[in-house]
Parts: sequence; structure tokens; C-alpha cells
Amino acid sequence: MSAATASAPADSRITLRGHLRHTGALVRRNLLWIRQDPESMFDALLMPIVFTLLFVYVFGGSIGQALGGGQDRYVQYVIPGMIAMMSMTLSQGVGTGFSQDFNSGVMDRFRSLPIGRGSVLFAKIAVELARMLFATAVLMVVSVLVGFEITSWSGMFAAVGLASLFASSIMWVFLTLGVVLKNAQSVQAMGFLVLFPLQFGSSIFAPPQSMPGWLQTFTDYNPLSTLADAARGLMTGGPVAHDLWITVGWSVAITAVMAPVAIHKFRTKT
Repeated sequence: MSAATASAPADSRITLRGHLRHTGALVRRNLLWIRQDPESMFDALLMPIVFTLLFVYVFGGSIGQALGGGQDRYVQYVIPGMIAMMSMTLSQGVGTGFSQDFNSGVMDRFRSLPIGRGSVLFAKIAVELARMLFATAVLMVVSVLVGFEITSWSGMFAAVGLASLFASSIMWVFLTLGVVLKNAQSVQAMGFLVLFPLQFGSSIFAPPQSMPGWLQTFTDYNPLSTLADAARGLMTGGPVAHDLWITVGWSVAITAVMAPVAIHKFRTKT
């Protein structure tokens, strides 16, 4: 009997309470691993600091003028967009970490335990979401220091919640890559090929009006643009509903397609 055939009945015999208990235990295991290896949090700590200072003080003046203001105007524009960037960039870590677990033999240990296979995946997503929230908190502290004005605290929390929803959907893509590709370096390389066009071909860092027509078309359909624009509307005022519902639609569609694929690939491999 194959591992995939054996794991399916095993999962079906585990109750919802059992799945939740297994997921909680695996979340604790992943958090303890971070505690033992604090360097794994360096990206979540340093990325929001470096990107905020880089874009505000290097590009803020020129792009701010294009927005009809200056550096202060650009700060109000770019910070909500960077929340969207954090949701995408840190999602990649779930795939590289998953690949490392396979190559280090941790998954062999999980295979021998009477736990639901889905619990392993959900625990990874939960911990990566916690890392993303930590990075977002760092981002907001730095943004206030460089002059960002939060006009709506409820809007800020809503924007973070929307970014978390989108991040959880993208994590299913990277989980699939973590299962399919052979090592963490391959996952990271493939992740950059996905991340860079989506991040820089969006409204995160600059308004799309100055972009070529073909790139504006790409930007209009880019979910990171709708997420960034929805976050701006929620945090600094402006239209929200259209971009919010499109972002929710993208999140639901990506999850509906990629979650079953990731779970199937994981069960087949383990």
C-alpha cells in the first residue's frame, strides 16, 4: 500500500478536534524551532526597516513630486503598499522551510506519527502568518518614525487582516513548490521569479499612471495592486470596496485552486 493510500484513511479517522490538537502541537514545535534559531527572524525584522528607509529616502522625493507633494506625500502612499509587499515576500518562507524539513528528514518523523497530514501544512501557514504580523508591526513602528500618519486605526487593522488573508492564499502556492521542487534554493529561485514581476509591476511603490500601457494593463489585474490600493483606502481614506472585494476574490480563488493541490502533493510525497 502506498503512502498516499495509507494516509488518506488515517486522515479520515482523525476528528476535527484531533486535527486542531495536532496543528497546535506542530505550531508549538515550529515556534520552538524559531526560538532555537532566532536568525530565522532576521528577514522579518530587517526587511521592513531596510525597504522603508530605502524607498522613502531614495525615491520618496521624486515620486512624491509626481504625486503632487513631496517625501511626506510619498510616505502616505508607499507604507500601505508595503503591507501588501510584506504579505507576498514573507510568504515565500513557508516554501523554503517546508523544503528544508523534507531534506532534513523531519517529514520522515511526521510520517511515522498518527497525525493528520493537513495539520503539518496548516501549522506551517499559521507560523508564517505570525512572522508576517511581526514584520508588519515592525513596519508600522518604522513608518511612524519616518512621518506616516495613521488616520484610521480600525482601517489599519482591517488592512492587515486583508493582507493576512491574501498571504495565506499565496502560501499554498509556495507550499506546493516546497513539495515539488528538490531543495530550498530551487524554491527561493522560483519564488523570486514570481515575486519580482508581481511586486514591481504593481501600484505598491509607484502610481501606475506613468507606466507604459501594456504594463498598466498588467498592473490592473495584479492582485498586489488591488491589495495595496485597498490598504491605502482603509488606512488613509479613499475608495475601498472595489479593490477590497477583488482582493478577497483573488484570495479565495487561489486558495480554492492551490490548497487541494498542495495537500494532494504532500500526501503523495509523504
